[in-house]
Amino acid sequence: MNSIKSHSYEVYLEELAEASLRQHVAKSNYSKIFVLVDENTKKYCLPLLQEKMRDEVPVHGIFEIESGEENKHIQTCMLVWEWLSDQGADRKSLLINLGGGVLTDLGGFVASTFKRGIDFINIPTTLLSMVDASVGGKTGVDLGVLKNQIGVINQPQMVLVIPEFLATLDQRQRTSGFAEMLKHGLIKDEAYWKSLREIDDYGNAATIQKSISIKNEVVTEDPTEQNIRKILNFGHTLGHAIESYFLENSNKKSLLHGEAIAVGMILEGYLSHKLTGLSGLSLQEIKETFLKYFHKVEFDQEDITAIVELLKYDKKNSHGDINFVLLQSIGRAVTDIKVPENLFAESFAYYKES
Repeated sequence: MNSIKSHSYEVYLEELAEASLRQHVAKSNYSKIFVLVDENTKKYCLPLLQEKMRDEVPVHGIFEIESGEENKHIQTCMLVWEWLSDQGADRKSLLINLGGGVLTDLGGFVASTFKRGIDFINIPTTLLSMVDASVGGKTGVDLGVLKNQIGVINQPQMVLVIPEFLATLDQRQRTSGFAEMLKHGLIKDEAYWKSLREIDDYGNAATIQKSISIKNEVVTEDPTEQNIRKILNFGHTLGHAIESYFLENSNKKSLLHGEAIAVGMILEGYLSHKLTGLSGLSLQEIKETFLKYFHKVEFDQEDITAIVELLKYDKKNSHGDINFVLLQSIGRAVTDIKVPENLFAESFAYYKES
């Protein structure tokens, strides 16, 4: 399976990933190699990685952080920075990030800022991180419950996608990643969207490669998110606010990222129908598809008010305006759309309809 070239690095899949890692380490003369894991990837993924690396990738140290979005903050970075310093890491060291999007985002940020930047390699272990965090160079952490407020865009040396890791996930985690794949079809490729609606094995290598390729095409055209890259945020303006709200409320069951943006894509699909020409038939298709894979989330009026209030912290905002990515049709997205506030309540009402 061919690699996917993204700016200064490549995404390697399956057997090519293993060979590329060994070749890169052999020629790079790193002073020390470190691996960042969480308790899950240490138990389920690290042994497989060590088996694949054999003795050709000598690891100096392994550091474990706690999994979960609630640990994606600067205090966790402090622990990793201090550990790297204690281990004698220098500017010729390498950090391998083995985990889902939380870990690769945080690990990339740690590497990008330690001693003004050391090399890092991302090995995503969840479907979500394979199809989303694998491309684009976004690194960072949350500020309280506000997602990804602190960070930099910095590219890894390479990304290694090994689908065998997906066998370690439960069904809920796999389905969470599927939401981003569906998004790629909605914003860029109607035929891909239609194929995904009928698929059972959405964790196969060919489908993963297709999603990575779609995101990579967008990112390559606009690496710093000035124009077209913004379309990748479809469903995320309301979706991130929903995710943050459920994370900060102890009486609510936290939502996985894909679960939150699945709701966001239905809501923003409704806004698209009202504002940018998405047909009623396409809107119904979007809603039916996401509710086929994701349980409906309950919202009361207090929830909705608080979620709308969180929108003002969205990273895409400019000059006090909340900017949305909406759809003109399936496969065609538009950016920087201002939404009248009364439509938020309407969109939630549409979502709650049976």
